Amino acid sequence: MGIFSRFFSKGDQSGSFLALDIGTEVVKALIFKVDAETGQGVVFGVGRVSQKLGNMQSGAVSDISGVIEASREAIAIAQEKAKVKKVRQSIIGIAGELVKGTTTTVHYDRVKPEQHIALSELKMIIQKVQEKALERIQKQLAWETNQSEIDVKLINAAIVDVRIDGYHITNPINFQGRDVSMSIFNAYAPMIHLGALESIASALDLDLLSIAAEPYAVACSVEVEDMMDFSAIFIDIGGGTTDIAVVRNGGLEGTKMFALGGRAFTRHISQDFHLSFEEAEKLKIDYSLGRLDAETAARVGTFLQEDCEVWLGGVQLSLMEFAETDVLPSKIFLCGGGSALPGIKMALNTTEWITQLPFSKPPQVGFLQPKDIVKIVDTTGELINPQDITPMGLANLALGFVHEEKMLAGLLRKTVQTIQK
Repeated sequence: MGIFSRFFSKGDQSGSFLALDIGTEVVKALIFKVDAETGQGVVFGVGRVSQKLGNMQSGAVSDISGVIEASREAIAIAQEKAKVKKVRQSIIGIAGELVKGTTTTVHYDRVKPEQHIALSELKMIIQKVQEKALERIQKQLAWETNQSEIDVKLINAAIVDVRIDGYHITNPINFQGRDVSMSIFNAYAPMIHLGALESIASALDLDLLSIAAEPYAVACSVEVEDMMDFSAIFIDIGGGTTDIAVVRNGGLEGTKMFALGGRAFTRHISQDFHLSFEEAEKLKIDYSLGRLDAETAARVGTFLQEDCEVWLGGVQLSLMEFAETDVLPSKIFLCGGGSALPGIKMALNTTEWITQLPFSKPPQVGFLQPKDIVKIVDTTGELINPQDITPMGLANLALGFVHEEKMLAGLLRKTVQTIQK
């Protein structure tokens, strides 16, 4: 990530940066500065604009010109509130079913364990992990899409764990030992999706500092006192997709996405109540906020119960892959606009679905709130609920570009650049 630090050291003339969350339902733009003393991101401009129905499909861009129009409006609103003329440097989130994130581990048996590990040997180990990860992702996408070759690109990479003869270390240089194991999280996205976002950034006259997988950004945004003991499942329910990230012992194990979000619930209400999509969306929001009379609320809840059960099945299938290696974390954090539906938390609190998965104890379900993103400070008073977590997560991820790059992270970046050439 340090490749971007030079941009953050210079900054725009205003010293401001943009986090752009291009959601299926809403484009969210945050303008923030980096506090030099605390290292926190200070948000002082927020813009939100609803997408037109044809702009996005299952979390991916389907109408570039429509998304450009909505994004330009959201950025203009944020700039006006922030009282800045132009913010160019940006981080943009990406989602969709074909955005894949996984942690790959390679065990390397050293021929001469008495020798100290040198930089050249460490580079070779990282390269082996990355080559294995790319092969694994390409096979998975080929199986899911029934296409033998899908052009994908690495968008995020982070070293999760390094061990020598079973002992956890942070920097293996100059250590001795026989078995070196390295785990690296990688997120890949199809070139067609990345190309669309690059076109949008170009049309908006943005310097695209990074494109980030949104579940990766969300999972990296939460910090606790002892991260090595922290394990949790993050579920971000957007308009077109549900994004899931699993963190074990402080390391991001992987992400999964499936194409079912808040828009599917709205369509069901639209059909059953014979309403337009816009009218159904308003009814759904009023139901979530408890604004309906008891009779109407009961009727809406009955219609949505089936949808919530289908959605829960998607969550269950997504978690099965993570269940193959170890028990699942017993903490579940919800965020995203779709998480406001009462039936979502109620479905997760039922006991039937967890019997098919290796939870050590019934999971505790809660909501991520803006206050949980401790490195992002909101001075606008507009970031108040779980749907604001994703753009805040993107801003939080951008903070990592400011600080001096650690040796392993820099080595990972250089190795990735070599592989991609």
